[in-house]
Amino acid sequence: MRTHQEIDARSLAMHRLIAEKVRREPALLEAAKATLARWRSIGDGSTRPYDEQWERVLNEGLEATVRIALEESERGAAMRQCSPFPGILAPRERFAFLRAWKDSHETAGP
Repeated sequence: MRTHQEIDARSLAMHRLIAEKVRREPALLEAAKATLARWRSIGDGSTRPYDEQWERVLNEGLEATVRIALEESERGAAMRQCSPFPGILAPRERFAFLRAWKDSHETAGP
């Protein structure tokens, strides 16, 4: 079973990959904004405080967004749980990351 720390570490590592891609293609910030808008139109409101924080940060620009996405704190981990970047990585990029993560973090059996 994965611990919260392991899940948070994997999320941070994935967001590092996302940040690299967004730095290469800053227009992807617009995709994140569109994701937030879609969530707000259909959401139940439980993530609204995080959505509002993400919206403010995205409107501040690329570096502010990357800073929050990669923040190594309790706040950063919470923000990544409601990240507006789910479609930024192509499926092959995401699967390659997950496969590499699993290969490098597998623990020994019982």
